[in-house]
Amino acid sequence: MRNPLVRGLCTAGANSKNNQQRPLIILGLESSCDDTAAAIVASNGQILSETNRHQYDVHEEHGGIVPGLAANHHLKNMPLVVHETLSKAQLKIDDLDAIAVTRGPGLPASLSVCVATGKALAAVHSKPLVGVHHMEAHALMARMGNEDQVKFPFLCLLISGGHTLTLIVHDVNEYTMIGTTRDDSVGEAFDKVARELEIPWIDAQDGGGPGPALEKLAREGNASRFPLPVPMDKATSAKSPDFSFSGLKTRIKRMRETGMFNPQTRQDQADVAAAFQLTATRHIHKKVALAFKRAQELQVPVSALVASGGVASNLAVRSSLDSLAQANNVPLVCPPPRLCTDNGVMIAWAGVERFRRGLLDPYTIDFIQRWPLEDLKHMGYQKRSTSFEAWQ
Repeated sequence: MRNPLVRGLCTAGANSKNNQQRPLIILGLESSCDDTAAAIVASNGQILSETNRHQYDVHEEHGGIVPGLAANHHLKNMPLVVHETLSKAQLKIDDLDAIAVTRGPGLPASLSVCVATGKALAAVHSKPLVGVHHMEAHALMARMGNEDQVKFPFLCLLISGGHTLTLIVHDVNEYTMIGTTRDDSVGEAFDKVARELEIPWIDAQDGGGPGPALEKLAREGNASRFPLPVPMDKATSAKSPDFSFSGLKTRIKRMRETGMFNPQTRQDQADVAAAFQLTATRHIHKKVALAFKRAQELQVPVSALVASGGVASNLAVRSSLDSLAQANNVPLVCPPPRLCTDNGVMIAWAGVERFRRGLLDPYTIDFIQRWPLEDLKHMGYQKRSTSFEAWQ
């Protein structure tokens, strides 16, 4: 029997002369890295269902993501994830208004799985297709069910395993980059330092992996025992809004090589973890402060500070950002921790935002491995009423 909530949404549309009087219902598919995920979201912000298959046990022994293994597991998991997501919502493909897929950036073989799956489902069922930029999905996630508070424009910090950047979100499909990392992302630094410290990964369906394991251990540590220099704190780089984590990561590695700490000793592990986390957080704080200053120089009245991406679930980082937001008289808005990491909900919601603006894609799209977010507004998007338009 169909979910009463979903039945109500669909009935409202069926009984209306204009289906836009009822919420849109969109399926989102994600497989840009190592998570195979799907979700069905309504345009009123309700999550009708979601499924996520992680691969922590597959990659932990290798010390990081192995692209070929990740792609193979996406191929195995995607049909099951889509089926489970539809079953949970008690829906069929025909009940959907559109299908949204992560188009990039990401690992090529992984991206190809969700793109191919979404294109096939959409074409066979004559549903509109929405290709989603992975980082745009993270940026827009905080608006789901919260559009009155997170109004355009807003300042956004995207911090994950693949990205570290600050940007102004003027609107869907329109962004101004302020700062980005010059080397490693903060998430990559967290992961590599966790490996140097030999911290076991957290194997959990929500928020697992090496980074969260380091955060958990850092709560036991004394950061003052291993003082570390804040990156880009010299006169030549202090005023730049860019980030850098390579030197901090390398400093930890050299400390281990010279015997300054023993990774086999839990107290040493905890103290170094705490020192690294504190220093990385201070670095982020300073660079986001410069991003606020840049927005003011551009005379952009931002409505909020949004932090998203996997590292945005880190409580120490959130606390620092909250004090910074208060100092700039705007709220800090973060998705729930489980929605900061890669997930299908954010893809479905970005699909909602783009669908409402007529930003549909033809069934001929392919994945884009490297895709600067600012390029979206230069890609010549035109409002479409169907994904068939490109070849009819």
